[in-house]
Order: sequence, then structure tokens, then C-alpha cells
Amino acid sequence: MSNYQLMELPIAVEHWQNGDAVFVDIRDPQSFAAGHIPGSQHLDNSNLPQFLSSVDKNQKVIVVCYHGISSQGAADYIAGNGFTDVHSMDGGYTAWSMSFPEHTFHKENERE
Repeated sequence: MSNYQLMELPIAVEHWQNGDAVFVDIRDPQSFAAGHIPGSQHLDNSNLPQFLSSVDKNQKVIVVCYHGISSQGAADYIAGNGFTDVHSMDGGYTAWSMSFPEHTFHKENERE
């Protein structure tokens, strides 16, 4: 049984706009640097322990990857570490950036 839920893109955008979720992006550092959801934090093996120990385990966490596949495993892992409200965003950053380019940080714009 999965400890996380899938979240449709429009619902994820609502949570982003409301500021009531932590967005974590598990893509490679270069992809994250080139473009990401504003306010999201890059999460990888180097900062995962700090994330797991510092974020409220009842906080809504939305995991983002490239297309919504790899984020499922990461979301399951985070949920398995005691987090109660974990989601994998359907479509990943690719869908977000194509559907909501106005809500996307791009390195060339240099503002978040």
C-alpha cells in the first residue's frame, strides 16, 4: 500500500498559490538551476536527511520530478519516514512549465 497520493496539476498549482505546501524537486541540479517552480527546493541525497529532520511531518509535501514518475518513489520514501501528507505531482515539472509558464522560474529571467 502506498503512503502517498498522486496529485493532479491544477490542484498542485492551487496549493502553490495558497502557499500551503512544501514543493521539493528531485530533478538533477542542472535542470533545477535552469528552471523550477518558484519557491520549490531542490532535494537530493545530500540534503535529504536535513529535509526529513527539519520539515514538520504534518506539512503537505508535493514531490516534483521530470514527468511524474520518479517522484512517486521519492514521495513513498518521504511518507515512509513519518510524513502524513505527501503527494507526487502528475506530469512533473515538464507539465507544470508547459501549462503554467507564468509560474515557472527560468534561469534567464533571474527572478523567483
